[in-house]
Amino acid sequence: MAHIADLAEYVATSPSSYHAAASAAKRLDAAGFTALDEAEAWNLGSGAYYVVRDGAVIAWVQPEGATATTGFHILGAHTDSPGFKLKPKPTTGSNGWWQAGVEVYGGPLLNSWLDRELVLAGRLVLRDGSVHLAQTEPLLRIPQLAIHLDRQVNDGLALDRQTHTNPIFGAGDLADADILAVLAASAGVDPAHIAGYDVLTAPAQRGEVFGEGKNFFASSRLDNLSSVHAGLIALTDYARKPEGRRIAMLAAFDHEELGSESRSGASGPFLEELLARIQASLGASVEDTARALANSVCLSADAGHAVHPNYAERHDPANRPQVNAGPLLKINANQRYATDAVGAAAFAGWCEVAGVPYQEFVSNNRVPCGSTIGPLTATRIGIRTVDVGVALLSMHSAREMCGVDDPWYLSKVARVFFGE
Repeated sequence: MAHIADLAEYVATSPSSYHAAASAAKRLDAAGFTALDEAEAWNLGSGAYYVVRDGAVIAWVQPEGATATTGFHILGAHTDSPGFKLKPKPTTGSNGWWQAGVEVYGGPLLNSWLDRELVLAGRLVLRDGSVHLAQTEPLLRIPQLAIHLDRQVNDGLALDRQTHTNPIFGAGDLADADILAVLAASAGVDPAHIAGYDVLTAPAQRGEVFGEGKNFFASSRLDNLSSVHAGLIALTDYARKPEGRRIAMLAAFDHEELGSESRSGASGPFLEELLARIQASLGASVEDTARALANSVCLSADAGHAVHPNYAERHDPANRPQVNAGPLLKINANQRYATDAVGAAAFAGWCEVAGVPYQEFVSNNRVPCGSTIGPLTATRIGIRTVDVGVALLSMHSAREMCGVDDPWYLSKVARVFFGE
């Protein structure tokens, strides 16, 4: 329960990927990690370090005695979640309502965002190049059309992404509306100085434990802050006594929901560049680097699907993941997940040491699965990768749910993984 309460706090302080990276940085600072600037020369040795790039953060613990051939144990995750992103010329409206012009980000369950109070959160870049995080109070709402005006709505709701998803934030003369001014005020900056912004919506409601026996947890952004948080808890605990034989690392990327193709995404160069700098500090040759990577593993931690009691036919008939039954080992014949037999056996061993149950996940052949950063990381870096994650219901909803035990289980396995 303490882990779930802390996860709820982390999600609340992370309404955007930029906030998630900044909130992780604060936790790493408190745990004694050293922040590094990518534009500066690094003087690395044994110790704990981290780097923030936009909405991504990579942190690692280098143990005493690390050499040029020391391998890496990397837990990969992502900081972004589906939602809506503020467009240029964002203040719109009609018929006396003030509205925000937004663009769909990723693949949200659109109907789940209706009739919820939303905040705006992200980063503002001023004309002097300075970057400021911004987060409003509850500001927005996407109101659904009343059933009296759409009598067939319960036969099937169809939302037009352009015309039906612009949230309202005020009423009156549109000439008086300025949503950027509201954002600027939340960050304590002059709106006239804003030169660029990356701002998204997020549900205002905090995470809640619920259900008989308080066994369930509902929150926004469990995909995939549940994995980022589990990795943070495990890595900061490991840093107190780094007894492992490998360099332990958390790599939390941005833009996974868009395909990861960005400078801070898993398909980008962030992890590869950082590994190269660590290797260079250890005096690694090409031969040394190849040996180190051959002795490395990535645990790609991203949320998966629990069996849905109302749609059981959408799941594989033999593999029926439950909540509070342990993290998922995600398997796909077409390599949408990167798990292979060697990785599956290794994960089973880490779970056994951690005293944590686990369960396999595979898709129904008629319902192809999505993918993760796992295959991307395996392809780009060339290290063995295992796909795992917490089982959810309502994935990509504005409010997802999991079991209270599973995020804690994942963190326990990650702690064993880092310390191997």
